[in-house]
Formats: sequence, structure tokens, C-alpha cells
Amino acid sequence: MGLLSGLSNMGLGKLEGADIFEEEKKPEAKAAEPVKKPEPFNENDVLFDKSAECPVCGKSFSFRAVRTGKARPLGQDPDLRPKFENFDPAKYDVVVCPHCGYAVLTRYFSSLPAAQVKLLREGIGGKVHGIANSPVISYDEAIQRYQLALASSIVKHAKDSEKAYVCLKMAWIIRGKKETLPEDTPDYDEVMAQLRNDENEALQAAFDGLVNARQKESFPIAGMDEITIDYLLAVLSARFNKYDVAQKLIAGILTNKTANNRIKDRARDLKDQVLMEMKMKGEFS
Repeated sequence: MGLLSGLSNMGLGKLEGADIFEEEKKPEAKAAEPVKKPEPFNENDVLFDKSAECPVCGKSFSFRAVRTGKARPLGQDPDLRPKFENFDPAKYDVVVCPHCGYAVLTRYFSSLPAAQVKLLREGIGGKVHGIANSPVISYDEAIQRYQLALASSIVKHAKDSEKAYVCLKMAWIIRGKKETLPEDTPDYDEVMAQLRNDENEALQAAFDGLVNARQKESFPIAGMDEITIDYLLAVLSARFNKYDVAQKLIAGILTNKTANNRIKDRARDLKDQVLMEMKMKGEFS
């Protein structure tokens, strides 16, 4: 007698011999979908053409600008240089007029007083040549543009803060080239040594200019408030072994009631770094 015998009397004869614990059929495995590889980064994807009118020669032109929010941030260097994945937006922060050669950081791209226009027309206008207008700017091209922006700021007698900010960002660009320099570059060690020297020269000029600006100009300076400027000067002071200056600036930040916790944390980290370097060099025991 089976457990299901008698089902035929109830009209279910086909189930009298059924396997009670029939093994569940497993669904057929679906073919795995191929994993899509991320698209390689294309610098053009984060850029667009922007129109402008030169405040010196009055002619229209276009320049490459960065789309907001398209590059993924990775953090900051101690001297406030922002870092992004696969991309350096600072390469595109100089606007160059292809007609007269006037160059300026986007922050300072605006109408100019007649006296500065006259100076630029006499000192820059029509004399610039050899400036590439590539859709994607290399580090060498970017350095050239920053040099031209610095020259323009000197000719028009710009504020110390503008010239200092150009130098600071030029240092960031040189650092970017240094970080991405292929190891198979001819005379790699010599090139790296020159880049380090160039970066330090630009940072020293930025430091000198910001010190002057802090003494003579009103805040904000280059878009930075007093606490940010003091932190940046402290970082640069430490870089050039001006430890007494760095410590004084750091102390001012840490005791400033208006300074936010983020910059105070960075100032504490810098303080620890300064003390460590002083101890290593025998200037602190």
C-alpha cells in the first residue's frame, strides 16, 4: 500500500505513484553578461568652448573652459592645490586672446582701466607669437600660457595679489607636469631637477607677492580670506624653512575664534610637520 494509493477513487489516479519529494528543478543558468569596461577618460568630455571679447583689442574669440562638476575631486595638496582624477583643470585657467596676446587668469578676466589697456597695447599687443591653440592643452602649453599671463600682469602693473596668484598656480602646473612625467623621458633626472627648481621659484615668488599683498591690500585677496591666506603663507614658510614665520601664523590660526575646524585641523597637522622638520634639522630639541 502506498501513501497515495486510493487517489484513483477520488479522480487523481495519475498521482498515485508520484514522487513525494521530487527534486526541484533548478532554473537554467543564464549566460553571464559581459562586464562593461569603463570608458577611458577623455579630457574633451569635461571641456567646452566659451566665447569672450578681449578687453585690450576688443576682438571676439573662444577659449576652452571646464564644465562644472565633470571632474572627480581627489583632495588638496597642503598649498591648496586641488587634485582631480585623470584631469588638471588648472591647465585651462588662463585665457589668451589669439589676436593681441593678452593673457589673464579667468578670475581676473574683466574690463580694464584705460591706463592698463594702453600699457598692454604698447607692451603686449601684436608682439606675441607661437601660442598653440590646442583643443586639449598639454602641461608645456599650460606653462607657456601662465608665463604669458605673468608677463601681462607685469606690463599692466597688476596688484601684487594677482601676480602672486599667477605664480602660485604656475607652480601647481609645474608640479602636475612633474607628477605625470614619463620615466622614459630623455634625461629624466635632469628634467625632474629643473622642474623642482622651477616649482620652487614660482612658489617663492607667490610667497613674496602674498606677503606684500597682505600688508597693502584688503581682503579677500585672490578670493581668499585672511585665515586662508595665513594658512597658505604658513605652508610656504615651512617649505622654505622659515619656521619662525610658520609657527607664528599657525598659532594665529589656532587661536582665531572665527577659524573653522577644518582649517584648524590642517594647521595642527602643519604644526606637527614643522616641529618634526625642526627636530630633524637640529633646530628644536
